[in-house]
Amino acid sequence: MLPVPARPPEPTRSTGLRDASGDAEPLALYWAFYWAVAEAQLVRWLPRRPARLLDVSGDTGRTAGQAAACGHRVIEVIEAAPEEGRADAEPPPGQDGHGGPDGDGARDGGAFTGARPGGSVRRVVADSGRLDFLADASVDAVVAENRALSRHLVTEASVAEIARVLRPGGRVLLSVDSLTLGMALLAEQNRWAHLSDVPAAEVLLVPWPDGSITRCFGIDQLRELLTEAGLDVEWIRPRTALSPSTVEHMLSRSPGALQGLVRTELAAPPGDDSLGVHLLASARRPAD
Repeated sequence: MLPVPARPPEPTRSTGLRDASGDAEPLALYWAFYWAVAEAQLVRWLPRRPARLLDVSGDTGRTAGQAAACGHRVIEVIEAAPEEGRADAEPPPGQDGHGGPDGDGARDGGAFTGARPGGSVRRVVADSGRLDFLADASVDAVVAENRALSRHLVTEASVAEIARVLRPGGRVLLSVDSLTLGMALLAEQNRWAHLSDVPAAEVLLVPWPDGSITRCFGIDQLRELLTEAGLDVEWIRPRTALSPSTVEHMLSRSPGALQGLVRTELAAPPGDDSLGVHLLASARRPAD
């Protein structure tokens, strides 16, 4: 097994960790590894039997399509533009499908898009932080990947909604930005006074250079957030324990080592959040 680095990525590299898209990605090898790990983690986490799943990841079908390919019925929330704002809005241009409820707890119509046999994806235009188009205890699982809850600054309200729509015994998989990433961003922006306040901060909101805001969490903060929403935390871990520099070095020398690195990552036990820029967590709504 590869040794796990003892320190987080250098702050000067954090800019390259913001977005895995684009042709000029400075950490292309790391991001190929990152998404391979994310897909493997999702497959490992998904229910073994066909289930009704809500996806609020906002990642343009990545997780919804993967869950549908595994045989699940997925409701994928697409964020509403200001002029839309209704859960029964028309699907985005170019999306085929038909509206109408299918008995899955949704109160308003949506659109069905293509999926592999055994699963389906229903796209609903709505606010992913307010799931009032869904009945209580109406889904078996929720996926909030792609840092979705870090983009919802009042994360407590979003998690409470997730807990509400989960059936007893249902589970949620989520990812958020870590304190490591938040501190790297603050250092990159020379916000030293703000950086010194991080250890005492109950809520850490960090600006991106593009003007958006992200909410960053430590393991204890994330555990408290989920527990206060009435969820039982199963585990919390960094998305990847292997650092970007380690992955880039290994894959540049041996491109065929990707799957071996992914297996190494999956075998790593949950550990200190100081090693990762994103945290991944699984929690369960207690059974009645």
